[in-house]
Amino acid sequence: MSTDRKTPPPAIPARIWKIAAVTGVGAFMAMLDSTVVNLALETIREDLTTTLPLIQWIATGYLVALAISLPAAAWLGNRFGYGRLWAFGLAGFTGASVLCAIAPGPWSLIAARFLQGLAGGLMVPAGQAIIGATAGPRQLGRIIGALGLVVALGPAVGPAIGGLLLDHASWRWLFWINVPVGVAALLLAKGLVPAGDRDETRRLDIAGLLLLGAGLPLFLYGATEFGAEGLTRTNLVCVIAGLVLVAGFVANATRAQPPLIDLALLRRPVFATATLTTGLTGANMYGGLLLLPLYLQVIAARDTVETGFLLLAMGLGSALALPVGGALTDRFGAGRVTLVGALALLLSTLPFLLPTPLPALWLAPLLVVRGIGMALGQMPAMTAAYAAAHKEEMGDAATLVNIVQRVGGAIGAVLIVVLLAHADGAGGYFNAFVTLSIISALTMLLALVMMRLTARDQHEATAG
Repeated sequence: MSTDRKTPPPAIPARIWKIAAVTGVGAFMAMLDSTVVNLALETIREDLTTTLPLIQWIATGYLVALAISLPAAAWLGNRFGYGRLWAFGLAGFTGASVLCAIAPGPWSLIAARFLQGLAGGLMVPAGQAIIGATAGPRQLGRIIGALGLVVALGPAVGPAIGGLLLDHASWRWLFWINVPVGVAALLLAKGLVPAGDRDETRRLDIAGLLLLGAGLPLFLYGATEFGAEGLTRTNLVCVIAGLVLVAGFVANATRAQPPLIDLALLRRPVFATATLTTGLTGANMYGGLLLLPLYLQVIAARDTVETGFLLLAMGLGSALALPVGGALTDRFGAGRVTLVGALALLLSTLPFLLPTPLPALWLAPLLVVRGIGMALGQMPAMTAAYAAAHKEEMGDAATLVNIVQRVGGAIGAVLIVVLLAHADGAGGYFNAFVTLSIISALTMLLALVMMRLTARDQHEATAG
């Protein structure tokens, strides 16, 4: 990716924008659905006359299923074509939404949500792979930024949409709304979204699929439940078993021909640095999403309505910054934009270390800056990772980036829970914000490394 400020990035043809818009529908649906479903847990529990621990599995089961199918996305995309895989995933997600909407009881609803998660784990990376293979390296920033705006609006507007539906209709409409959107996207995709090349000779690495397909959901489940319940023997066993299985997958990937996911991509310094950056920003994002509502209500003494509006300000700041960040990434390179984003994250976190609670006048501007920092920190790094991969490697690249983001997010959330649990009162929050500050500083360092590596690659390409 060029960082020459004198050379404007190339224009993006209308067809590529259309492909990005259609494939981005699936990511928006998945994000919106997860947001509004979490909001409706108590309503669903009452309607189905069941217990909260059981009904929480419509959220947990979705995340576990997502982690089960995600490892297979790269092989399936190479085997059948990423366009076909995306269409299959979207059709499955839409069909599972119908099953959720008509579910007669809690177990059938949990099973339908599990199917939704399986479809989502295939649909999201397949859509990203299509965009990465269709657009040029200096077009990716604007496209991913624009799509990021749409996807980021899911968490921002999701509670409002969900609240209106729950007030004026049944919770089942939270799933029915997916159906016309999914059907319309499938119809628009015909003749527009490329089916993709098929590699019918690529064998399935069964050992790798079993190791990662079991290890990743075990780790994410254990980490998620640890964040919700604290340390228990079951959660600890899941996390340790998951890590052991993932380590086994890495060892197997060095021997398998071909491996389930080509980890050789991580030998490319730019790809490895950019992917690790997405993991750190994932930790910062999910750790912050867990910490900030607690801080606002417990320490800053804001009520739930104020807390909701403050978090909405953060989401809108992120959404509005994404298109701008995309254009800046194409113009100046991912490293520079990521550095600015990480600096914004650091500067918006440090005031929370003050010994007295922040006044209300400070909170909204700081959270808007944090939202901007998240957008400018994560999106350019993802762009740089895809720009460092060749067209035929986009499936492996998208799968690796999604896995690292999710693992980073789980680790960030667990760190925050541990810090809050092992210190009383304000001390725990101080330690948690220190941790987010350290993560932001490490992201700045990686951004500097990314800038140096990109400049070196550009110099070598010019000299060659």
